[in-house]
Amino acid sequence: MTTPHPTRSVLYVPAANQKALAKIADLAADAIILDLEDAVAPDQKATARNNLARFFEKRPDKRLIIRINAMSTEWGADDLAAAKACKPNAILLPKVDSPRDILETDDALDEGDAPKRIRLWAMIETPKAMMNIGAIAALGRDRAARLACLVAGTNDLAKDTGIRMTPDRRYLMPALSQMVMAARAGNLTVLDGVSNDFRDLDAFSAECSEGRNMGFDGKTLIHPAQIEPANRAFAPSEEDVAEAEAIVQAFAADPAQGVIQINGRMIERLHLAQAEKLLAARL
Repeated sequence: MTTPHPTRSVLYVPAANQKALAKIADLAADAIILDLEDAVAPDQKATARNNLARFFEKRPDKRLIIRINAMSTEWGADDLAAAKACKPNAILLPKVDSPRDILETDDALDEGDAPKRIRLWAMIETPKAMMNIGAIAALGRDRAARLACLVAGTNDLAKDTGIRMTPDRRYLMPALSQMVMAARAGNLTVLDGVSNDFRDLDAFSAECSEGRNMGFDGKTLIHPAQIEPANRAFAPSEEDVAEAEAIVQAFAADPAQGVIQINGRMIERLHLAQAEKLLAARL
């Protein structure tokens, strides 16, 4: 069984910023989203794609995701072609409204003979996406659809709905909870949205703890200063680690069993998968 990769901290890096690209190898983030979309001005789109091509020639040992512009934009097709050539771990699709957006991109990758190991991540940031989130997440159960992760786009969602972005995020909670539920139903990773004030790390840490308690696997970030607090908040406790190690060891000792007993509790293989995922997120 493949060990899950942690996604406690996932940092957006503008692909047009060569200085930021040069620092990626030294960052402790679990994954990097190389952004061709919001963080890149229209007149810099081609430059950003060229930067990525050069960056991947000396690819650092990092999990790398490329966020392209929506396929409905004038840049989408060129972005997808550039991303496919780079062979990242995943391609992040913005403004996903329905399963069709995922399936059409998957078809385009298949027609271009892109390796199946290139997964698709989906930004959930529009009212239409929230209305269709169950059907979108269901693609996670279809290996051929490539979908592996949902990413909360809280800024765009708030803008398009009029939801007020209060410090406690109380008005966003229903949407965030729905994303987590849908992700779990689709066996997908799910990432919390960004915190815009990167200078207030106390507030950021509180938001990370809140996100973990809600069930998110990690958080998307906009500044390297947010990496350490996110890694710490989404790392399991010592008690959780000890319990997970006991589950893994028990199944390793008797791999033919589908159900085992530990301290009077019946443990199934679904708990083994959860334990392995938890251990992958250790500090």
